[in-house]
Amino acid sequence: MATLAVALTGNPNTGKSTIFNELTGARQKIGNWPGVTVDKKVGYTRYMDRAISIVDLPGTYSVNARSPEEKIVIDYLLNTKLDLVVDVVDSSNIERNLFLTVQLLEQDIPLLIDLNMQDDAARRGVEIDTAKLEEAFGMPVVETVGRSSKSTKKLLDVFTSTVMENYEPSQLVKDHIAKVHAIRASEKTDAQKDEEIIEARYALIDKVVAKAVTFRNVGATRSEKMDRFLANGILALPIFLLILYAVFQITFTWIGQPIADALEDLINDDFLNLAKDGLEAAGVADWMVSLVTDGIIAGVGAVLTFVPLIFVLFFCLSFLDGTGYMARIAFIMDPIMRRCGLTGKGIMPLMMGFGCGVPSIMGARALDSEKDRMISILVTPFLTCGAKLPIMALFAAMFFPHNAANVVFAMYIIGMAMAIIVAKVLGSTLFKAKGSTFLLELPPYRMPDMKSVLLETWDKGKGYLVKAGTIIFVASVLLWVMSNYNFSGPCEIEDSILASIGSWMSKLFVFQGFATWEAGAAVLSGIMAKETVVATIGVLYGAGDVSTEAEDAADTASTMLQTGMASAFTSLSAFSFMVFSQLYTPCVTALGTIKKEAGGWKWVAFSAVYMFVIAWFVSLVVYQVGRALGF
Repeated sequence: MATLAVALTGNPNTGKSTIFNELTGARQKIGNWPGVTVDKKVGYTRYMDRAISIVDLPGTYSVNARSPEEKIVIDYLLNTKLDLVVDVVDSSNIERNLFLTVQLLEQDIPLLIDLNMQDDAARRGVEIDTAKLEEAFGMPVVETVGRSSKSTKKLLDVFTSTVMENYEPSQLVKDHIAKVHAIRASEKTDAQKDEEIIEARYALIDKVVAKAVTFRNVGATRSEKMDRFLANGILALPIFLLILYAVFQITFTWIGQPIADALEDLINDDFLNLAKDGLEAAGVADWMVSLVTDGIIAGVGAVLTFVPLIFVLFFCLSFLDGTGYMARIAFIMDPIMRRCGLTGKGIMPLMMGFGCGVPSIMGARALDSEKDRMISILVTPFLTCGAKLPIMALFAAMFFPHNAANVVFAMYIIGMAMAIIVAKVLGSTLFKAKGSTFLLELPPYRMPDMKSVLLETWDKGKGYLVKAGTIIFVASVLLWVMSNYNFSGPCEIEDSILASIGSWMSKLFVFQGFATWEAGAAVLSGIMAKETVVATIGVLYGAGDVSTEAEDAADTASTMLQTGMASAFTSLSAFSFMVFSQLYTPCVTALGTIKKEAGGWKWVAFSAVYMFVIAWFVSLVVYQVGRALGF
C-alpha cells in the first residue's frame, strides 16, 4: 500500500508545529526548501498499518506568493500530489484564520479543517458548532488540542479513512469562487480587483462565522492580564533582562555548569588516562599517543565539556519561545529598535543569533524592507552564538569563578548593545532608506509542549555536536601538527609553525593585555570556527584540565597555574580577550552566508574588517580603562 501523503498548513502560532511533532515525534527530517533558507520539515508515522508522510508547511497568513513562505505553500499545494491537506486553524482567532482557508478553497484544494487550540477558544468564550461549519464549507472538521495524543489521534483516524473521497464544496463556497473568477476576468485595475476579492473573502467569512460561531463575553483573558504586567511600558524591559539573567543563572550556576564539570572530569581524567594507558600498552608510537591525547582529546574534549551548557541554554530559550513570551520581546524592543532605524521585528533574527549566526543571518529574509534586512545581516554576528559560548564559559569559570554567570551575562549584553549601536550608525550612513511598518501578532501565553521544546533543543544542539565531530576534530589535528612541527621537522612548541603565526598575530594585541603567541593563534583559529578558540587553548594550555570546582579562589588560581594561562592572562586581560572574542570577525561559515544573503564579496570584506576593528578598539578601551581604574 502506497505511503499516504499529508500536508499541514495554517497561520503562524496556530499550534501546527506542535501537532506535527505530536504526530511524528523524532521521526523527522529537517532541511531547506529548494532555493530558499526556510525550514522544510518532513515527518513519518504509521497508523492502522498505513505509512504516512507528513509535511509541515511554513506558517503563512495568505498565499499571494509575496514572500518565500507564501510562495512555498501555494507552489507545494498546487504542484504536489497529496492525499490530504490539513488546514490548522486557531479556534480562538477563527475569523482571522479563515482568511487563509478561503484562499485555499479558491484554488480548488480540498481541505480538512483542524480546529486546534480548543482549550484557548473556551477560555476566550468562542464556541464553534463543527456540524454547522462543515455544512457551511462542505468539508470535514476535526477539533483538536495539539498537545493531546488522544486529540491528534482523531486526525490519524481521518487520514486513514475515506472521508475526503466524498469532498464537495458547499454552494456558498461555489458561489464565492464564481464571484472571484468574475472579478479576475473583469477589466478593472489590479488594485481594484484585489480590493474587491478581499471584500468578497471577508463577506464569506462573516457569513460562515455568523452561522457556526458564538462569541461570549468572558472579560479579560489570562494573556491580557499577564501582558498588563509583562508587556507594559515601564516594567517590560527590566523584566525581560531579569528573565534573561535567570536563564544564565540556570545555565552557568544551577544546572548547566555542574553537569559540565562532571563531564569535564570524565573526559580529562578518566577517558584521557584510559586512552593514554591503552595506547601505551599497545606499543603505539609516542607521537601518536601525543596526537590522540594532547591533540584530539584535549581539543575536542575542551569543546565537548560545554555541550551541557549549550543544551541547557537552548532548552531555556525554546521553552520561553513556547510560552509565547518571545513574541512579546519584539513588542518590548520596538521602541529601542526604532531608534536604530529598525522595527521590533528586527529583534527576532537577533534573538536567533543566540543559537547560531548562520540561521540568524538567513532569518533576515523575513524583514519587510531591504534596509532592515541588510542592517540585520551586518549586525547579527555581534550576538553571542552557541560557538562563542564555550569561550565565555571557559574564561569566566577560570578567571571569575564566583561570578561566572554574571560575567557571561555581561558578554551577552555587550553583544546586544553593540549590535544596536552599529545598527543605528549603519541606518544613518550606508542605509538611509525609510524603514518599514511593524505588524505583530501576539500569541496567547501557554505552557509549552515539552515534546516540541525537546525536539527543538536537540535540533539546535546537535549542530554543535556535529561541529565537534568534524570541524573541531580536523582543527585539533591540524593544531597539534602546527604546534609540534616547523618546516625543519619536529620541534618544541615555541619554535613551531603555530607559534610563528601566533607571534605575528599577537603584535596586534599589545595594548589589550593578551599579546602572547598562544592568544594570537587562538584568535586566528576562531575565524575558521569560533569553537576552535577553545580547542586551541585546550591544545596549547591544556585548559581542559582546569577544574572549576575548586573549593576557594586560592585552589582555583593554583589549578590555573598548572595550565600556563595564569601567566598569560590577568583577570582584566582575560575580560578584554572575552570582549574581543565576542565582537570580532565572524566564522567563515557566517561570512559565506553573508555573501549569499547580501549578494556580494564586498559585504563579506566589509563585515570581516569592520567587526575586527570594532572588537580591537572596544577591547583596547576595556583594558586601558580597567588599568587606569586599578583593576
